[in-house]
Amino acid sequence: MTGEIRVGVVDKHPLYRDGVVLALNAQLDIDVLAQGISVWDALEIAQESQLDVIVLDAGTLDESMGAVESILQQHPTIGILIVAETADEEQVYAALKRGVRGYLLKGTNASELVQTVRVLSQGQSYIAPSLGAKLLMRSSPVAAREVTGETRLPHLTPREQQILSILAQGRSNKEIGNKLELSEKTIKHHLTNILQKLRVRNRVEAALFVSNHMPNSLLAS
Repeated sequence: MTGEIRVGVVDKHPLYRDGVVLALNAQLDIDVLAQGISVWDALEIAQESQLDVIVLDAGTLDESMGAVESILQQHPTIGILIVAETADEEQVYAALKRGVRGYLLKGTNASELVQTVRVLSQGQSYIAPSLGAKLLMRSSPVAAREVTGETRLPHLTPREQQILSILAQGRSNKEIGNKLELSEKTIKHHLTNILQKLRVRNRVEAALFVSNHMPNSLLAS
């Protein structure tokens, strides 16, 4: 199989690692080129393989979060996706501060895993919405005021609501455009307006905003 997205999978549990590899290799556009069991393996395969994404078991971070930082310093274009058993707020925040762009829980389904790998390979970010309001409040004081009711929800046009709903699913600009039959340029224009209205800094915070403030009206649309 010759895929466009080159991936490394690092997990100390062979059964879970094999499942991730199987799910990713089943995709025509993804190749798993390397595997490992520790964060040091992740550092080694990042140096030896030209990877787009590394899927990394959060349990390996007990050994050294600094190794993740080293990977990103030496290979800043690699998207690191951490997959964790539980939502440890401190670990998530520490990982994001070091440049990690993806964070999922191990209870996620294969389709979300695959889609997140694709999103990260395009230089974008995705964090499981279930990680929720605490992370959003910590990363964005404005969003924190939203949670406590100090500001009102912004007025979004129906089109902006559509785009935000699809963005919250981890879709890229191209995929959003294809779904709505709009150009990427138009999607980028709408996203700029959406971020300004929500007063958030990036797509991740926008997706978290949807998860915490508009779960029924937007996610179901």
